[in-house]
Amino acid sequence: MDMPKLGIYSGPESRTQTVLPKNNMAIPIELDHNSPQSLQGQIFEQLRHLILRGRLKPGTVLPASRVLAEQLGISRNTVLLVYDRLIAEGYLQARKAIGTYVNLELPETCLAATRRITISAPAHGELMNRPLIPFIGQPQAGAAAQHLDFDFCPDRIDLDLFPHKIWRRFLNRMLTSSRTYFTECCDPGGLPQLREVIADHLGVARGISVSPDQIIITAGSQEGLNLAARLLVKDGTPVATENPCYHGAAFLFQSYYAKLIPVPVDGSGLDVERLPKDGVALLYVTPSHQYPLGFTLPIERRLKLLDWARRCGAYIIEDDYDSDFRYRGSPLTALMGLDDYGCVMYLGTFSKSMGAGLRLGYLVVPKTLISAARSAKALLNNGHAWLDQATMGEFIRSGAYGNHLRRMRNIYCKRRDCLIEALREHFGAAQLSGLESGLHLAWHLPDSYPDAPGLQALARHHGVGVYAIGPGTAYDFGNCGYSARTLVLGYSSLNEYQIRAGIRRLADAFRNRSVAKSDFSDEIAGMPASFYYNY
Repeated sequence: MDMPKLGIYSGPESRTQTVLPKNNMAIPIELDHNSPQSLQGQIFEQLRHLILRGRLKPGTVLPASRVLAEQLGISRNTVLLVYDRLIAEGYLQARKAIGTYVNLELPETCLAATRRITISAPAHGELMNRPLIPFIGQPQAGAAAQHLDFDFCPDRIDLDLFPHKIWRRFLNRMLTSSRTYFTECCDPGGLPQLREVIADHLGVARGISVSPDQIIITAGSQEGLNLAARLLVKDGTPVATENPCYHGAAFLFQSYYAKLIPVPVDGSGLDVERLPKDGVALLYVTPSHQYPLGFTLPIERRLKLLDWARRCGAYIIEDDYDSDFRYRGSPLTALMGLDDYGCVMYLGTFSKSMGAGLRLGYLVVPKTLISAARSAKALLNNGHAWLDQATMGEFIRSGAYGNHLRRMRNIYCKRRDCLIEALREHFGAAQLSGLESGLHLAWHLPDSYPDAPGLQALARHHGVGVYAIGPGTAYDFGNCGYSARTLVLGYSSLNEYQIRAGIRRLADAFRNRSVAKSDFSDEIAGMPASFYYNY
C-alpha cells in the first residue's frame, strides 16, 4: 500500500532549518485484538516494516502519539511506548518543535534487516502468472529533451497571447455563480451552455447547422478520436487515412487493431480517386489544412468524398484542428456543412486557439449516433470538468473569444509572412505549401539540398528545430513521396525576431556544412511546381 506524501525533515545540518508541522496523516496500521501478540508489539513490527521497506522514508515526520492513538482506538501510552522503543533501537528520532521522525541514518542492524527482506521477497512479476496487455498503441512524442534556441515546432502556440485577465474574470464569475456544480455530476455530453455557443459558432464560422445535442465535449481532439473509434472501430476494421497523416490518429486506430489503409495526398489534399471502392468503415481526413502538408481540399473533391462515403456506407472523421486561422480568402464550408447523408463526424478543439493545457475540444456526431456517443462518453469519464466548460462558454458568449481569435489571427499572419520572407531572403525561391491557413507551413526542398532528415539533424546541431515528416510530426506509411524532401515549420510560438534569427542561423549552418551533397539523398517529391506557392 502506497503511503501518502508526508512532511520531510531536512536534518540538523540543513542550511534552511525549516521546521515542519507535526504530521496528522493516517498511517496504514491494522491491529488484531484477537492475536496473541500484544498491541504494542503489533504496532512496533508494522512501523518497523514500513521503515525497512521504504514506505516511511528517512526524515518523514510521524503523526503525534495522540493522533495515532485516536486513529487506532487505543491508549496513548501504548503508542508512546512504541515510539520510545523505536527511538531506542535507532529507527526514530525525536526533536522539540519538530516531533518524532524516521532516523536520517538507520543503524547497521536495520540495513541488514532490509537486505534480508529484499532477498526473501519474490522477484518482480513472479507472484502470479498474469496475461499480457493486448495493447499496441504508441505514445505521442513529447517535448524534445534537447534545448533549442529557435524551435519551429508545428503544434505549439504562443502562451503570452492567452487572455489571462478576462479569463480569470470569467473563471471567478463562474465559481461564485455555479456552486451547485461542485457536488453534482454534469451531463456526460457536456455543459449545455457551452454546447449551445459552439453550435452557434460552427454555424457562422464553418457553415455547419447542428443542434447542441449533437455536440459532445471532450478533453481535446485526441479524446474525440478515441470516442469515435470506440463507436466504430474494432479488431480488423478497415480505416482509411491520408498518407502522411496526423500520428496521433494513426497510433490511436492501431491501438484498436484497425486495418489502416493509406490514401495518397497531392497538391489538392486527399486524392479521392485513390480511395478504395468499398470495404472501408471509416476515413480520417484533415480537409481544411492537411496535416502535415497544409493542402486544402477543394469543393469538388469534398463533394466527391461525400458521395464516396454514401456509396461505401462509410463514416468520415473531419479533423478541423486549426480552421480558426485562415489568412487567404474565405474558408470553405466544412465537410459536415455539405453532408446530406449523415456520414460526417466533425472534430474541433480549443487547443490551438486557447492552449492544449486547457484540454477542451468537441466531437459533433450525426443525429443517428447521438445516443451511442453520449453513452460511450459516459463510460469513458462521465463528462468533462464543469468549471472550464462554464468559463469557455461565457468567454464565447460574451464575444471575447471572437476578439481573441481576430487578435491571434493578425499576429500569426504577420509571423507567417515573416517566415516566408526570411526563407526567401536566405534560401531564394522556396516551394511552400499550407500558407492559406493554420499555424505551420511545409517547405519542399530542391534536390540540390540535403534531404529533410539530414537538414533537420544539421539544424538541431545548431540549436534550431525544423521537422522532417516522421516520428514526432506525422505518420508516414513508408511510401509517401514527400517524406524525404519536406520540412515542417511552425511559426505560432516564435515572435518575428526569433523567426528571423532562427532562419538566419539555419542558413549559416547550411552554407558552412562540411558534408558533401553526395552524402545526402537526392530523392525529390516529384510533384509539379504548380502545387506550391513560389517565393
